[in-house]
Amino acid sequence: MFTGRSLRRAVAARAAVKIAGALAGAILLAGAVAEAQQAVSPSGLGRAPTAAERADRIIGPDGAELPPGSGTPAQGEMVFGRRGCSNCHGPTASEGPSIALVGGDVTTRTNYWPIRHWPFAPSVWDYIRRVMPYDRPGVLTDDETYAVTAYLLYRNDIIGENDVMDAESLPQVKMPRRDDYVMPGEWTPDTRRGFEIRPAR
Repeated sequence: MFTGRSLRRAVAARAAVKIAGALAGAILLAGAVAEAQQAVSPSGLGRAPTAAERADRIIGPDGAELPPGSGTPAQGEMVFGRRGCSNCHGPTASEGPSIALVGGDVTTRTNYWPIRHWPFAPSVWDYIRRVMPYDRPGVLTDDETYAVTAYLLYRNDIIGENDVMDAESLPQVKMPRRDDYVMPGEWTPDTRRGFEIRPAR
């Protein structure tokens, strides 16, 4: 049998339990909502990026984002054969059956720009690291990517046989057509377009 004081204590204890339960539920709900917001875009499409995808970086023309690692043309030649690059581009990167990576001219038929026409060497590294080999993109390590990049630059007479490519030396490579490219200035609302779209008649 409850006395007045014990009854008040029991009621207070029961209220405290309810408040604690409600608070815990609110915390769990907030966490679930936050997780759902991260996993779903405002349009309801897509998914949250994985940790590996968030760590992936785009390498800019100046190579500031290049990771540690290094490679030489000789090492790149071995990687080129071992990783299957030669299956598409030939033993020396010039035979095919796919696009030759040595020499070549720009063609609008395949929208291909030969390596000698690329303005920045770090962009070659970035392209290889992201999309090659064609059937297994992304499997090359950073060292292997430096090595293959060095091999292709050497085969195109851009660097020497004993040059080592790394995060410091690769951005210093002067590509043959570098001076043919002009970096765009900062865009403003007054910037003129490079072309005009005329209304249909």
